[in-house]
Amino acid sequence: MVHNAMRALALLLALGLMTAPVQAEPERFRLDESHVSVGFLIGHARFADVLGQFTDVSGGFRYDAETRTLESGRVEVAADSVFTGHDERDGHVRDGDFLAADAHPTIVFEANGYEPTGEGEGILRGELTMLGVTRPIELDLTLNRRGEHPIGGADTLGGSARGAIRRSEFGMDYALENELVGDRVELIIEFEAIREDD
Repeated sequence: MVHNAMRALALLLALGLMTAPVQAEPERFRLDESHVSVGFLIGHARFADVLGQFTDVSGGFRYDAETRTLESGRVEVAADSVFTGHDERDGHVRDGDFLAADAHPTIVFEANGYEPTGEGEGILRGELTMLGVTRPIELDLTLNRRGEHPIGGADTLGGSARGAIRRSEFGMDYALENELVGDRVELIIEFEAIREDD
C-alpha cells in the first residue's frame, strides 16, 4: 500500500512538472549604434533652449518580455561626442566648465530596475555617472514595438525615454547665476536594440 502511494505521489509530481509554466530567460539586447539618439534640452538665459545630442552611444540590456522585468542594463556615452551645431559652443561644453571630457571621457547609465505602469510603458530606474559623480535617475520609458526589422530581419525592440536631471547635482555649476545656462537638463532618448543570442 505504501508502495502504491509512493508511485501515485511520483506520478502527481511528474504531471505537475509537465504542466508547470516554463519561466522564460531574460533576453540580451544590444543597442543599434546607428539607431540610438541621446539628446538634451537646456535653457539659455531664459530666452530659448539649446538642443544638443551625443553622437557616440553604445550599450545593451537584459530584458524579460514575458514578465516585463529588466535584469540589467548599461549605456556608455562618449562625453566628447557632444554636438549642438556650433563648433565654438561644442568646444566649451567639452571643457572644464561643463563635461570636462578629457578628465571624464565617459558618461555611464547603469539600469537597475523597471516598473511597468501600462501597456508598453514604465519607469526605468538607474544610476547616472557624470564628472565622477553618481546619482539615481528615473526615466519614463515607452516600448514602441518589437518585431522583425524591415532591413536585415533582426529581432528588434524599439523604445523612447524621457527624463530630466539637474546638472548642479553632478558638480556642474558654471553659469547658473541668473540662469545664464539652466540647471535643469531635459533628456530625450530614442533607441533600437537588437536581440543577441547568449
